[in-house]
Order: sequence, then C-alpha cells, then structure tokens
Amino acid sequence: MHKSRLGTVIIDCNTDDLEREARFWGMALGGTTQRHDDEGRYVDVQTDPSDPQVILQKVDHPSRIHIDIETNDIEAEVERLQGLGAVVIEKMERWTVMEAPSKHRFCIIGARRQGFDENANIWE
Repeated sequence: MHKSRLGTVIIDCNTDDLEREARFWGMALGGTTQRHDDEGRYVDVQTDPSDPQVILQKVDHPSRIHIDIETNDIEAEVERLQGLGAVVIEKMERWTVMEAPSKHRFCIIGARRQGFDENANIWE
C-alpha cells in the first residue's frame, strides 16, 4: 500500500529573467514569491496552503507547465502509473520523469507538502 496526490504545478520558464516571470505569476495567482534556491533556478509562488504548490523553474527547453505527483513510495507509484500506460523517461536521484499516454511529461517526487498523510489517495 502506498499514497500519492497532486503535489506541485511546475511552470517551466525559458527566460533570462526568472524574477520577472515570478512577479507575473505571483500577481496572477494572488501569492507572494520567494527564491527557492541559491542558483536562481527556482522560485516558489506561495498561495493558500491548501492549494498545490506552485514553483517556477528556469529551463533550456520550451516553456510549458507540468505537474509533480508526490508520494510516499516513488517506485510503487511509478509502477502503478506504468500500469495505466505511462512510461518512464528518466530516473533521477530524487524523482522520476514520466510521460502520460497523451505525451504530457510529469514527475513523481517524494511527499513534501503538509497534510500529505491525511489527504493523499491510498493505493493497494
């Protein structure tokens, strides 16, 4: 048995000014922004704690939005989603990149947000 839920909406930004993009998304979503790392590659948009987490990520590929599914068992969640037709694109040290049958990419990450145990789906 393991658990999972929608964890994060990642806004991939192919930009030379991530702070500018963060200001836009912060105002658009009614939140505040906070740098996520020292390298300037990530910015959090802090909204209501019950909302999924929103993170802007500076990328080299075209801009797009993807989701992260958080889980207490990455391997079990990857296996469950493969059973639904998703494929593994790349296994990283702390997450796995997958692709849905629709060709949308998404990531499987460890549980991070508050309330995970109480609000996640339970899979047998």
